[in-house]
Amino acid sequence: MTIQSTPTISRFTRRACLATAASVIAIGLTAGVSVAQEKFPDETIEVVTHAGAGGGTDVTTRMMMLRGRRELGVDMVVVNKRGGGGAVAMNYANGKDRDGYTIMTITPSHLMTIAMGKAPIGIDDLVGLARATDDPQLIMAKKGTFKDGRDMLDQAKQRTLKVAGTHVGGIDQVAVSTFANRAGIKINYIPYEGGGHIVTNLIGGDVDVGILNLSEAESQINAGEIQPLVVLAQKRMGPLPDVLTSVELGVDATFSTVRGFVTLKGVPEDRLKVLEEKLVKAMNHSVYQGYLETVGLGPDSIVGADEWTAQIRQLYADGETSLKSLGFIK
Repeated sequence: MTIQSTPTISRFTRRACLATAASVIAIGLTAGVSVAQEKFPDETIEVVTHAGAGGGTDVTTRMMMLRGRRELGVDMVVVNKRGGGGAVAMNYANGKDRDGYTIMTITPSHLMTIAMGKAPIGIDDLVGLARATDDPQLIMAKKGTFKDGRDMLDQAKQRTLKVAGTHVGGIDQVAVSTFANRAGIKINYIPYEGGGHIVTNLIGGDVDVGILNLSEAESQINAGEIQPLVVLAQKRMGPLPDVLTSVELGVDATFSTVRGFVTLKGVPEDRLKVLEEKLVKAMNHSVYQGYLETVGLGPDSIVGADEWTAQIRQLYADGETSLKSLGFIK
């Protein structure tokens, strides 16, 4: 009887199979390690602003980036997209991948543009990362026009105040109109090209009050030409400890020229956390803190995502209400 033996795998073949299996396992392990060690960020981050080179928002952005590059470990470049009250910048960012490599520096102008339906995105598309500045709006007058903020309100109940601000429908008009409505006074809003023109017309007596930031009139305040009357904020400003806030005057109207960093909804949560942590750390460094001091602001300008996002939503809601009352939106 012939016995047929089962074919056997040669020693060479077994070795080849084992080697192949080991290679497959090694490739799989290597791929797993690669995924586990994926780094964010690992390429250049674009920071989109609506301001031209040298403007306040542009300067704030670049000052953050001095340490931001080091904290994030990658290069950061400013992309200036001017026009449309931030609409051009938002349109550019909206056309980029939502991967964390494009962030924007925004101001209240962006929020008013969104509220008026002139932006390609909605308010819910903005995801706050970190606030960079919080520069309260101030109501100011020529020195000697009013004793203080209370005196201004008393006189405003007897007549209409002429108020100087910047362009129609912007944050200045929204802020002072909200203040006037909630204080029960009447105003005549007169738009000018910028802070310098407002200061000139205040000193010249062409208007009763103007709405400005501290940095726009600091030299005239120090010279005794202009007097701050009201800080549109919850608490008093360190450089102006004797100036009452709107809240102290019983008027719930707080507005600031805020600047901060956002991205658009859709960026993975873990990447948002990295961006928030690194941006806040960069701005808490002495380099950026020194910049804040030079413009009359304190370290409390800097807050993280939760507080910054809440402020964005509040500014938007107040602005939308005022724009409706002014007839800019229905």
